[in-house]
Amino acid sequence: MNYKYKYKLSNLDCPNCARKIETALNKCENITSASVNFAKLEINIETPLKSGVKKLVEKIVKNTDDDVKVLDLNSKEHSKIVFDVSRLAIGILLFIVSLFIPNHFMKEVLIILSYLILLFRVLKKTILMLIKSHSLDENLLVSISCIGAYLTHNIHEGLMVIILYEIGKILESIAVNNSRKSISELMDIKPDYANLIIDDEIKVVNPENVKIDDLILIKKGEKIPLDGIVVKGSSKIDNKALTGESRLVQVSENDVVLSGGINMDDLLTIKVTKTYENSTVANILSLVENATERKAKTENFVSKAAKIYTPIILGLAISLTLVLTLIFHMAFNDAIYRSLVFLVVSCPCAIAISVPLSYFSGIGASSKEGILIKGSDYLEASSKIKEIIFDKTGTLTDENSKSIKIEYIDLERDIDDINTYLVSGEVYSNHPIAKAIVSELKDAKKVKITNFKEEAGQGISYNIGKKKIKIGTRNHVGKEGFSEGTYMTIDNLVVAKINVYDGLKENAYEVINSLQKLGLNTMMFTGDKKDIALSTSEKLNIDECHYELLPQDKFDLLNNELDKYNGNVAFVGDGINDAPSLALAKVGISMGSIGSASAIEASDIVIMNDNLDSLIKLIKISKKTNKIIKQNLIFAIGIKVLVLLLSAFGLSTMWEAVFADTGVTLLTILNTTRILKK
Repeated sequence: MNYKYKYKLSNLDCPNCARKIETALNKCENITSASVNFAKLEINIETPLKSGVKKLVEKIVKNTDDDVKVLDLNSKEHSKIVFDVSRLAIGILLFIVSLFIPNHFMKEVLIILSYLILLFRVLKKTILMLIKSHSLDENLLVSISCIGAYLTHNIHEGLMVIILYEIGKILESIAVNNSRKSISELMDIKPDYANLIIDDEIKVVNPENVKIDDLILIKKGEKIPLDGIVVKGSSKIDNKALTGESRLVQVSENDVVLSGGINMDDLLTIKVTKTYENSTVANILSLVENATERKAKTENFVSKAAKIYTPIILGLAISLTLVLTLIFHMAFNDAIYRSLVFLVVSCPCAIAISVPLSYFSGIGASSKEGILIKGSDYLEASSKIKEIIFDKTGTLTDENSKSIKIEYIDLERDIDDINTYLVSGEVYSNHPIAKAIVSELKDAKKVKITNFKEEAGQGISYNIGKKKIKIGTRNHVGKEGFSEGTYMTIDNLVVAKINVYDGLKENAYEVINSLQKLGLNTMMFTGDKKDIALSTSEKLNIDECHYELLPQDKFDLLNNELDKYNGNVAFVGDGINDAPSLALAKVGISMGSIGSASAIEASDIVIMNDNLDSLIKLIKISKKTNKIIKQNLIFAIGIKVLVLLLSAFGLSTMWEAVFADTGVTLLTILNTTRILKK
């Protein structure tokens, strides 16, 4: 039998370090499985051990990264940024003071102290990695470069290497924390308790202990702990944490509410419809927690290359020293200096830091906009999309917003009279179809009606003078043999058919137009009839439309499109009947389905705010992230190659090498932080 444990991590600022810790934990024979959530700074452990688990985890983490601490979940995390900044400031101050001291001995003492303080973290990591894990990384290259620069009397260059390297690490930590903040804001939606109503008494319980059909009370200012239906009361709900939307949502009896929202007004009594493990908030938290686990191809390549890169560079530096002294008969001190320049230039910091940081920032920027991405591979894939295929109902159209087209059947009657009879009754109904009819016939004359009756889900009936009017389904108007639809009868004679269309979502036309301007082909797949589908397609100016499709038909057509565009196709749907297509597409995007577990399950990206504008934001964020990664790689590799070529001919010094490594690292980190800006 296995037991599950969860611990908090402190001082973990590097995605690569998180992967190293996870790998080390999974190698332990007493741990069945372990996962490190970098976004949430948590470790999840599954083990057969009943006790001593925390000490075991602490030992493994300490052996992997001595700076990272393992804490209990309720412990407070202490940031090491203040300590690092203070250490950096003291080291720089000691060096500046040494410049103005005439005494040679005191000058040397202050310089050595400055080196030790500034190199403290890097040297500590290097020694621990060599002793405990027998591995090498960029910390060793930085250590050798700085110590070598001091021993070859290039003191200023050596200090500049470590000063800029430490500034880069501090900036990386700040950038990661900003990205993590964007993601972790969503973690605040988890409810701490539920007010369970038992025999007119209120008992505060864990949301996980509440069952379906239980009644819970939501007070003003409290989070809604579970999905349910309002059975008593009316209030305004703040769903900002769920959807990113600032507008409050008005709810009353029979309205559905989702867990994670906040009650902003009066008391609400809710009948629970989902257990906590299947609730909206649990599904979203699960998705967010796993967002950083799926890695893009670029990120995976950098991670794998980093393991063998350092030993190769170290070997090349040693070989360079031997070649310069033995073959070219260069002075040993000069050969060492050239090799140190080579080591500094070759440090992979800019690449190793900027790539995972860029994807992490992209996921953070997206989550801020109410866009949840399951992994950096989907963020990368979104930047390469050539075609977007939309489901119609609930994706491009709004079921709560209707438009109508009246088909007049009794041509002997005056159309104005039919319109008058129609609108005079519908004005008394709150049904979406009734509102659409009233809106369409706003200029029609209205007359007095009597005996108004409304049957839920069927239609209305009323009298105008001695005439009996019925409007509604074929069963309601007594015409069972007719095709499905909404009919109007006067004295049992059918005079009109009201063809009902779902209204277009807000900004749907503008979004389709913007996608086309970005160079994407647009297509619509729907199960609706030809005339309805083509009407919607024409209104939106969609490039291509396919109608009367079953889920299998959509799947087959999508397969063809994937072949056509080399796999770079996104599918946008509601995540329920479109699940096969969402899973098949290169990028499956769920729109407006934050209450649907199947939407989160099947799709790669969830648009939580039901806003089509978010698709444009997603494409722009993904392209911006990809562009910045390319900029960083081209800039970093280009500068390094240039300085290496110059150093081969003795034309570059440690100063150029410092810029090629730590200077470039600083610039790539600063460039990466642009992703977080709107």
